[in-house]
Amino acid sequence: MGVQSLAVACGALALCLALTTATNPGFVVRITQAGLDYAHEHGITVLEKQLAQLKLPDISGDSRVLRVGKVHYEISRLRLRDFHLPYTRITPISNVGLQVSISNAFAELDGDWRVKFLFVSRDHGSFNLKVENVYIKIILRLGSDTTGKPTISTSDCSARISKVRVLFSGRLGWLYNLFHSVIESKMRKNLESKVCDNVAKSVQNELQTYIQTLPVTARIDAKIGLDYALVAPPRATAQSLDAGLKGEFYSLAHRSTVPFSPPPLVFPPDHDRMVYFGASSYFFNTACIAYHKAGALVFEITEAMIPKDVGFKLDTSVFSAFIPQLEEMYPDMPMKFRLSAPTAPFLTIGPGGISFQPVVDAQAYAILPNSSLAPLFLLSLTGNVSAVVNVRSGRIVGSLDVGRIRLSLKDSTVGTFQVRMMQSLMNALTSSTLIPRLNARLDEGFPLPLLDRIQLSNTLVKFYQNFMLLGADVHFQPQA
Repeated sequence: MGVQSLAVACGALALCLALTTATNPGFVVRITQAGLDYAHEHGITVLEKQLAQLKLPDISGDSRVLRVGKVHYEISRLRLRDFHLPYTRITPISNVGLQVSISNAFAELDGDWRVKFLFVSRDHGSFNLKVENVYIKIILRLGSDTTGKPTISTSDCSARISKVRVLFSGRLGWLYNLFHSVIESKMRKNLESKVCDNVAKSVQNELQTYIQTLPVTARIDAKIGLDYALVAPPRATAQSLDAGLKGEFYSLAHRSTVPFSPPPLVFPPDHDRMVYFGASSYFFNTACIAYHKAGALVFEITEAMIPKDVGFKLDTSVFSAFIPQLEEMYPDMPMKFRLSAPTAPFLTIGPGGISFQPVVDAQAYAILPNSSLAPLFLLSLTGNVSAVVNVRSGRIVGSLDVGRIRLSLKDSTVGTFQVRMMQSLMNALTSSTLIPRLNARLDEGFPLPLLDRIQLSNTLVKFYQNFMLLGADVHFQPQA
């Protein structure tokens, strides 16, 4: 095999390995141009304050002036009054990152001057310097660290100052004005260098520190956690910035491998909101698996839990209408149900919304006078369940709507009976006790991956094949 063929073979192998190890995100965050513009607006405010605090070095040197001779000058105590960035723009650059362009910026500073010439003549005074038509271009590189948090750094920065004007005052100010071009040139070079140095420090100290507030893990409750780590560095496209997150729920007691992979998410070309969140079916199904493995999908129904307006009591006298032998074996005894999912529910997402058909085992017990439990019968319950989802206070909240439940008998210690006879009773029992408990938990919600001090508004919810799309506008709450 020749060298060229070997190179081709190695390249093909590398491509295959990359494709086989590539991981689809379970959750995607898309920041649109509107969102980038909003973030940019606040970032520029911070940068203006940082640039207004520039520390410029003193300048000294010698210059030869016609009819005066050699002049030694010193420029010191340079103080920036302000630095304004009136025209700025942020643009995502595909496969590069973000480009920040600043034009027609201007600044004003003052300082002190001191001069010596003809060996003996000395004088000093103050000066005012105006910097105009400043152009700055910044390239921001996006990445991720070993914990899955996003990173940002300055990969390139250039600053160009088109106009510098210095006006000296004092008895010999006229002398400085004779060779002002030398002073202006040195100040221009100092400012151009210091601007980019300050930009790099601002990105590192302010922006990098802030984006690290993105939570990569969230503790949902005592049993469940949520993994929001980046699966790859954020990717810039021509119109947005996309971040692929793991989007996986897991048991805090024992995290295990999910037996399926996230589906690819095909985002619609929506750009009306500042930010979009794509939650795939993988995201929701890992929640089902995690809660199932943690033993959290087990519920008990007792008499005390049944609302009074339901119209029946949970005891053997009620169920003896469907199971006559029950009254003989356990007359007028209270009952309880233990509901559990033999397997984790598996839901699907399509244009019509979220739906699934969970299977629930309902074990009925008679509560004996000594408080021990006597197993009566085991039912299998299934039915169509749909979910209503919304966003509130930065959390995904929801509620379940259950259709008619279908019953089948799996086991019985009280003989066989027609389960269809208790269809309405079990529907009332689950809709009045189980569903409200589930909806109360879903109403607490699950946190979205948000940076500190970010609030969402103007939210929308849409459904597509294999994922749910949440859109929102963003409001940043500055620190007091």
